[in-house]
Amino acid sequence: VQAAPQQVAEDKFVFDLPDYENINHVVVFMLGTIPFPDGMGGSVYFCYPDQSGMAVWQLLGFVTNEKPSAIFKISGLKSGKGSQHPFGAMNLPQTPTVAQIGISVELLENLAQQTPVANAAVSSVDSFTEFTQKMLDNFYNFASSFAVTQAQMTPNPSEAFIPANVVLKWYENFQRRLTQNPLFWKT
Repeated sequence: VQAAPQQVAEDKFVFDLPDYENINHVVVFMLGTIPFPDGMGGSVYFCYPDQSGMAVWQLLGFVTNEKPSAIFKISGLKSGKGSQHPFGAMNLPQTPTVAQIGISVELLENLAQQTPVANAAVSSVDSFTEFTQKMLDNFYNFASSFAVTQAQMTPNPSEAFIPANVVLKWYENFQRRLTQNPLFWKT
């Protein structure tokens, strides 16, 4: 975790990514200590040196007070072409094994009009929904691993048994409700 950016302009910050060739994903998140000013957010850029050592900047996406974190896949971007960016005239130092993540503080309406590089997004499913689906699968697989037939059951008055079809029905209902509305559990 890199929590101390290098400020290169009043509204621009960079983080160094040493050994970037071995990095597949970058997580950008706000610490919660200093929010963006009202009406502002941060464009997130990835910069790597090309074969000649020139900086190639690519727009990944953005973070805002309402969307304080994002995950970007950078493994496929290291051979792409650059895009328009606000770091152009800064002549930031580049070395062959160091890439950078740049954050440019901009108006929210400008962020909405920008087009990130196509293959930077990790998933269209938000991380909560993905976590919930993985948790459901894990719970069902775990509970199913204890399934026994009625003939295999030994009487034990201190244990309660739940039929496997009840767990399966709950699992299917939860999956269906999650698909219809990922936030159903809040109501």
